[in-house]
Amino acid sequence: MMIVITGATGSIGRALVERLRGHDVLAVVRKPAGDLGCDHALADFDEPGTIGALLSPGDRLFLNSSLWPGFTDAHRAVIDLAARAGVAQVVAVSVRGATPGAKLGGGMHGGVDAHLRRSGLPWSILQPTGFMQNLPREVRNGRFYGSYGPGPVNYIDARDIAEVAAALLTRPVGPDADLVLTGPESRSHDQIAEEISAALGRPVRYVDLPVPEMAAHLERQGLPQPQAGDLAELMAATGDGRWASTTTTVEDLTGHPPRSLSAFLTDHKPAFAT
Repeated sequence: MMIVITGATGSIGRALVERLRGHDVLAVVRKPAGDLGCDHALADFDEPGTIGALLSPGDRLFLNSSLWPGFTDAHRAVIDLAARAGVAQVVAVSVRGATPGAKLGGGMHGGVDAHLRRSGLPWSILQPTGFMQNLPREVRNGRFYGSYGPGPVNYIDARDIAEVAAALLTRPVGPDADLVLTGPESRSHDQIAEEISAALGRPVRYVDLPVPEMAAHLERQGLPQPQAGDLAELMAATGDGRWASTTTTVEDLTGHPPRSLSAFLTDHKPAFAT
């Protein structure tokens, strides 16, 4: 049995490879990545057959990649190839609240999730909240922007997502499950800014913008319409409390509570630009 990891060079993938030291792992990469420290093979979601050719009966497949316009069709095709190959289990990374027809990644993931549930393959769908790993690149010149309002929003450390995936991929295949993954606490973005300020030893301020102004800000950062408007609207919707509740899933599956924001900041302080 091989554990085949797509998205192996991303935040979750690298942490998963590290967590699976000692297991038979094959990392799927678009270009050589000897720094992963495990066997790897070149393949690309844009050509799903290149990934399908790496799969054998009894393998476990970790399904994950960044988003792009062809995301849903490519992931569906890989799922179909996994079913034909006789893969024993698929652990897929989605997003909390994913559903077909939703905006941006929620809709893309929703389409993939629905296809996986119908595939006949044993599956676990991980539904995390926002990644703490995204925070460093959002903070620039002592500020970061959003349209979340004053409500609490949850973030999770990608390392905890990887540890959940590792647990699922190395134990006997269990019942199909949708698993909502959260960090230990939810905070407003003003509170998050306070924590970042304390960790970095310099002031960081969260600037909340109305949706149209946030969309314009995202456009200035290079994000085209309609994605900029959709993302600003999604921020406002997320801030209504739908991502405020927490779950015990990380601890239930890994045996330890999820990492706190303060722990993440301690470990990733150098990643924040001045």
